[in-house]
Amino acid sequence: MTGATVRSFAIGDTDFLLDGEPFRVLSGALHYFRVHPGQWADRIRKARLMGLNTIETYVAWNAHEPRRGEWDATGWNDLGAFLDLVAAEGMHAIVRPGPYICAEWHNGGLPTWLTGMPGIGLRRSEPAYLAEVSAYLERVYDIVAPRQIDRGGPVILVQIENEYGAYGDDTAYLEHLVRVTKDAGITVPLTTIDQPTDQMLRDGSVAGVHLTGSFGSRATERLETLRRHQPTGPLMCAEFWDGWFDWWGAYHHTTSADESAAELEALLASGASVNFYMFHGGTNFGLTNGANHKGRFLPIVTSYDYDAPLDERGDPTEKYFAFREVIARYAPVPDEVPPASGPAPELTVALDVVEFGAAAGTAAGVAAGDPPTFEELGHLGALVVYEADLPGGRGGVLRVGEVRDHAWVSVGGVSVGTLSRTRHEDALVVPAGRHVRVLVEEQGRVNYGPHLGEAKGLIGPVTLDGAAVSGWSSTAIDLEDAARRVAAAPMVDAVRPAGVAPFGMRGTFSLDEPADLFLDTAGWGKGFALVNGFLLGRYWSSGPQRTLFVPAAALVAGENTIVVIELDRVADPIARFVAEPDLGQRDE
Repeated sequence: MTGATVRSFAIGDTDFLLDGEPFRVLSGALHYFRVHPGQWADRIRKARLMGLNTIETYVAWNAHEPRRGEWDATGWNDLGAFLDLVAAEGMHAIVRPGPYICAEWHNGGLPTWLTGMPGIGLRRSEPAYLAEVSAYLERVYDIVAPRQIDRGGPVILVQIENEYGAYGDDTAYLEHLVRVTKDAGITVPLTTIDQPTDQMLRDGSVAGVHLTGSFGSRATERLETLRRHQPTGPLMCAEFWDGWFDWWGAYHHTTSADESAAELEALLASGASVNFYMFHGGTNFGLTNGANHKGRFLPIVTSYDYDAPLDERGDPTEKYFAFREVIARYAPVPDEVPPASGPAPELTVALDVVEFGAAAGTAAGVAAGDPPTFEELGHLGALVVYEADLPGGRGGVLRVGEVRDHAWVSVGGVSVGTLSRTRHEDALVVPAGRHVRVLVEEQGRVNYGPHLGEAKGLIGPVTLDGAAVSGWSSTAIDLEDAARRVAAAPMVDAVRPAGVAPFGMRGTFSLDEPADLFLDTAGWGKGFALVNGFLLGRYWSSGPQRTLFVPAAALVAGENTIVVIELDRVADPIARFVAEPDLGQRDE
């Protein structure tokens, strides 16, 4: 980088070496794609004030290239600007470009156009996959390479793949990633990461690349296991799990600040380096939440607070100060302490209820056989409406191959029930009628395990008492476009419009100046909320999350708009912004 100081970073016999001197990496995970760009600098600065010297981030391929060939590295995706802010704060950076990142992120970071390619061999030495991955990494390294420490930038480490030992043992695949990385001009040390079991560390390692571990407890034992596989050089917990994520229908996961601080003490006392996962979790804005499926489909909530040292709003927590105290025993910590923000502004906003018919989506042709998947429709959104005629207009048991992931079924314009993948439901009784309509929500794509990359939608065959239901039409709904139409649609006279979901609500509110807000979703069923056209994410009365975070950077002084797209029912036509977040009952 022009005018910047060129330095060196290397792996020595026992330590990381910065300009030839021993250096302990004290890093915190902060995903640029989960934080509004207007708040990047604030979060980075607070990491330094906790005593950290490094920021780590994944790179989410599907954020940068949601459609094949349409690469974007601007705005929310401006990785270069993010790394420049890290450098401006006097900190170093670790970049983890995957291509698979897990991270409770939609599809594990892989684009749906990639995972939907016929015959694609994910995360292995399959030619089509390697070609796409190579092109992706080269684009990322065009940003990262000039920002390496030996060129005056902040980047000191780059990770190859991500916990690969939990997935496969294709060493040739890892070797290919290393070659692409080095050929792209990456000269800083390369690392892998795996959970500290003998099998995972063995299968996830590749010659010439430094092994690191991921864990949140039993630090001494896990470091001993790591040392068996990495006999020289520094030990590093590259994901120190200091909290956990939440999924819909459960409780808010938390971990003890004292116990986490004790594990941190054990790590640092051993001489190890550390990367806090997470330092600041941020938010799964939009439709970016992932899902788990280990026998039961469990979509991740919108908040990625993670019970991290810096909470979703960016305020220091008890854990922040506990970690800061431990770090201060091993490294210099700034005197300055970040203050808490205080209560958020409280507002009550009356909402107009509008007919969603004015927000129709993009209709596709009629499918002769099974309903088309989201992938076959080329749809990146969360909602598709499927419609067909019932054989003979009769009622009976409507059965589907699988619903991915939640469906609202109506016959003749009257709601008759829902189907939930989480509840393993695939059938319901429908009354006689000419026409069946099924609204399907994709609730989040699985980010870990064998369900990675699976198709979404109403998965056939669909039958009525065993007879095939065919001739399906489909309408893909773009939420941002639908919200614009809802904002402009005429208000209905009755509080409860006729018809079936989705339903729209809209309103306006004024602020003297932008401020972080918490939107209370109590009284609503299931759906999405947008402020000033910005999709905050999903809400659901099943909890645990009850409030949606609204970043100040998405608001303006003066009039702001809110649009709610409700899927379950016509909800309470009131939007309440409350003083504090409510992420649900804790598991303590």
